[in-house]
Amino acid sequence: MKETVKAAPETLNEQSTRFSAGALLKKYTMVIALVVVFAFFTVLTRGKMLYAQNISNLLLQNAYVLVMACGMLLCILTGGNVDLSVGSTLCLVGAIAAQLLSNTGMNAILVILLCLVVAAAIGMWQGFWIGNMHIPPFICTLAGMFLFRGLGRVVLGSKTVSISNQTFLNIFTSYITVPGLDGGKLHLSALIVGVIAAVVLLVCTATSRAKKAKKGYTMASAGSAFGKVIVIDALILLYSWKLASYKGIPVMLLWVLGVLFLYTFITSKTAFGRYFYAVGGNEKATKLSGIDTRKVYFAAYCSMSLLAGFSGLLVAARIGSVSGDTGMSYEMDAIGACFIGGASAYGGSGTVPGIVVGAILLGVINQGMSIYGLDNNWQYVVKGAVLLIAVIFDVVSNHKTGKAG
Repeated sequence: MKETVKAAPETLNEQSTRFSAGALLKKYTMVIALVVVFAFFTVLTRGKMLYAQNISNLLLQNAYVLVMACGMLLCILTGGNVDLSVGSTLCLVGAIAAQLLSNTGMNAILVILLCLVVAAAIGMWQGFWIGNMHIPPFICTLAGMFLFRGLGRVVLGSKTVSISNQTFLNIFTSYITVPGLDGGKLHLSALIVGVIAAVVLLVCTATSRAKKAKKGYTMASAGSAFGKVIVIDALILLYSWKLASYKGIPVMLLWVLGVLFLYTFITSKTAFGRYFYAVGGNEKATKLSGIDTRKVYFAAYCSMSLLAGFSGLLVAARIGSVSGDTGMSYEMDAIGACFIGGASAYGGSGTVPGIVVGAILLGVINQGMSIYGLDNNWQYVVKGAVLLIAVIFDVVSNHKTGKAG
């Protein structure tokens, strides 16, 4: 009579390790993908991706994506909704700025303020129809995409208008130069700022953990928390070294970081920011809890248009001109950055750090393909495939396949 030997059941520690490893892999999938893609293109371009100029340009070329993705995140959080008009809004605002700067001699700061007011008005217009009149966001913003693109071309007179106002250009495209530090080939101010940022992040992490421990909160292990910070600090120092080796800290970096920090604070530290997640999670329950969902939709699309207008100023300054095709398909980049960065296609989940990873991943793909010299048609194929894979991963990993309604 044969004896059957039963395999020993997994211990609790083995199960915990397996689940924690799976959760960790799922949480940092896109970060790992970013590292792999960057390494792939570094090898493919024979190290050209690591050139200081290319590292610096990676931010400048994708600043508009990072900025607009913050606003798009709020729209997506409300239930997977998007704003298709942001590229056209960018074009219209950029066209107004170019015409005012080139033909009227108006003060650059006044032009910037006026353009932001126009962008806010566009957002209020769309927010009213979507939030108060319950027009489907897809239809309303699709109409806006044609409407604002047409108005932008009318403002430009179907011409390309260049911008030569140095004050306007300096506000967005200049580099920070500190006398006495940045006189040589190496811009030491960028290195100093990088070191300060790394130290501040480490101290903030330690302080936060100490406060949570004092209050008895459950926390991740110290090794996990500080390991993550050390990796981030290493990236900060590497990036600051590359900036120091080129022209120093670009002013555009400060604008982008300001927007990112503001929206990180709004979405994670304010009650109003949590309303967007609540609406996307269960709009009916959110209404019953006393939250005015109309104001949430209104705020989401106002914010989106305002950031699209600001991006129009960034793009106009970087390129130095505006045409009727400026901002074409930029809405796809913003949407792609959100979904690739972990925002759910069904709404209710997503973070600003996640969309930063998504935007940088898209930027690395774009820059790597351009440096390699891949045909433009195939670039669209690659970007489309990456976006599809990201959305499929979200749907499958969260068991949303076959979801009704």
